Amino acid sequence: MTPLLITLGVVVVLVVLRAAVRVANRLDRLHVRTDAAWLALDSALVRRAVVVRTLIAAGGLPEVAEPGLATAAGRTTASASDREAVENELGRMLGALDRSTLDAALDVELADAEACVMLARRVYNDAVRDTRALRTRRVVRWLRLAGTAPWPRYFEIVDPPVDFTPTWQSRSARTRG
Repeated sequence: MTPLLITLGVVVVLVVLRAAVRVANRLDRLHVRTDAAWLALDSALVRRAVVVRTLIAAGGLPEVAEPGLATAAGRTTASASDREAVENELGRMLGALDRSTLDAALDVELADAEACVMLARRVYNDAVRDTRALRTRRVVRWLRLAGTAPWPRYFEIVDPPVDFTPTWQSRSARTRG
């Protein structure tokens, strides 16, 4: 072998190694982003459950809705596999709730908590999508750059149709007009 071929081979190996390191760093950053987004989503879900418990404690809910909401809000610390079902159940119950009967301050707090859940879920699912897309690339699979990290899972819950206008504002607008 000539020195030129050896030098060319070394350069090719270094270029491939540099590209693999860059992809591995990007994959690591995406996994960190996904983990951080999950923590934010979990925090938003817990906050929504706390607001529901506060509503129950304040007695601002119809008596028909209280037992079901109390049960659903209490189960939000379920295992990861059951979490989607529990959060969907809580979301459906909150969607069926008549917001006009709620205290204005608690209504605002609940609307804010639901908006945070919706936003955090979208950010998390975007991070999962990006991580999964990079993990399906050939170079990541061939060089096993993901290591033993588990595949991130989407968190699918139904977003309630949120008005983002607290009922106390819409009530005051109706009384003015």
